[in-house]
Amino acid sequence: MGNTNFELKTGLIMMVQANPFCGLPSEDANAHLHHFLELCDTVVIKDVASEIIRLRLFLFSLLGKAKQWFYKDQETVDTWAKCSTAFLAKFFPTAKTNALSGRISNFQQNASESIHEARERLQEYILACTHHGMENWLILHNFYNGLTPISRAHVDAAAGGAFLSLTINGATALIEKMVSN
Repeated sequence: MGNTNFELKTGLIMMVQANPFCGLPSEDANAHLHHFLELCDTVVIKDVASEIIRLRLFLFSLLGKAKQWFYKDQETVDTWAKCSTAFLAKFFPTAKTNALSGRISNFQQNASESIHEARERLQEYILACTHHGMENWLILHNFYNGLTPISRAHVDAAAGGAFLSLTINGATALIEKMVSN
C-alpha cells in the first residue's frame, strides 16, 4: 500500500461497508466494483493518490469469502490495478465473462429497435463486463455490422459514404451525435 500514512474517516468506511461483497454466486462483482469506485471518486485526500485510497478502503467493502480471498492474496494485490483485476478474475466467473463478451461480439440490432435503442443495449452489455478485453474499434465494428441493413444505410449516409472509413474517434462521434438526436 506504499508508505503513505493517512486516516480514513469513519463515515466513509461506514458508507463502503453499507454494501458489502461476500463472494456469493448471486452477487455481481462488477457491479460491486462500480459502486465502490463511485464512492471512492467522492474522496480526495491531500497528497494521497486515488489508487492508494481505493486499495486501503477496498478491504472494508468485503465480507466472508471475499475478505478471506483479500487477506490470502494481499501480497499479490499491492496496487489497485492488480487488486481490481484479481478481484474480477476470482469473483466474476470466466463463463459469465465469455457470455457477456459474446453478446458484445455478436451484437445484433432487433428489428423493432432504433439505432439509439440498439446502442443503449450494447452499452449495457459493455458496462456489465468492463473487463471484456475488446478494443474500441472492434466494438464499433461489431455494432455497425450488427445493425439492420436499413440502419447501416442510415449510418453510412450520415457518414457521407462509408461509415467504416471514418477514424475511430470520428465514427464514435457520429454515432453519439446520431443517438442524441
